[in-house]
Amino acid sequence: MWNKASRRRPLIIAHRAGAALGDENTVGTLRAAAAAGADAIETDVRRTRDGALVCVHDADLRRLCGDTRAVADLDLATLRNLVPAVMVLRDALSASHPLGILLDVKLMEERHLCQVIGEIVLMDAVERTLLGLRDIRLIGAAQDIMADIAVLAFLEKPDSAPEARRAGASWFRLWQGDATAERAAAVRNAGMRLAVMVGQPRTIPRAEYPPFPVGQVDREGLERLRTIAPDAILLDDPRLAAAGAYR
Repeated sequence: MWNKASRRRPLIIAHRAGAALGDENTVGTLRAAAAAGADAIETDVRRTRDGALVCVHDADLRRLCGDTRAVADLDLATLRNLVPAVMVLRDALSASHPLGILLDVKLMEERHLCQVIGEIVLMDAVERTLLGLRDIRLIGAAQDIMADIAVLAFLEKPDSAPEARRAGASWFRLWQGDATAERAAAVRNAGMRLAVMVGQPRTIPRAEYPPFPVGQVDREGLERLRTIAPDAILLDDPRLAAAGAYR
């Protein structure tokens, strides 16, 4: 679906499975986002000590449950004891069907990328998966593993679209505060589709960005994005876009 997305309106992607609708990155919230009109679900992928692929955004559990330990240092059973509703990747791939799914892969090793793609293949979800990768090297590696999987570049530099395209990405992420008409044109001139992530990119607010945490936006902000016609918008509450000007 990702390389055949309609340009009639942007795809509405529920960030952290629709975090405004319930506990982030959980099956219940994911289903609420689907019912609210999301076209796709975004979730995060990390790996536990015993090799399970889990949908947790932060490196540790401090924010979720007050535990300072890293996800990578816990086995799956311990993680589930601390965060009972945590999804493993297979849960997310299964529960999101038939919607699209964007995986923000937090893992930076090629061997772990192979494991992620293996799960996607096993769940017959290649056609509806967009693989979000944060490193040029991994974008190239993903194409070597499976040339037809769609990849979104989650790169730090907003002007690195040509580099991402050469590596094999078909989508490029811009933060709302970086999403100028010139950058949107550069993404398209590079031959890619544009996804805009709303809100602040850092915990410490930056004055040049919208005054909302990551994933949050108001209707005025959505109206401003209309001028650059993004192909997808990532936000916590899909109801804002589903009931607004993008329908």
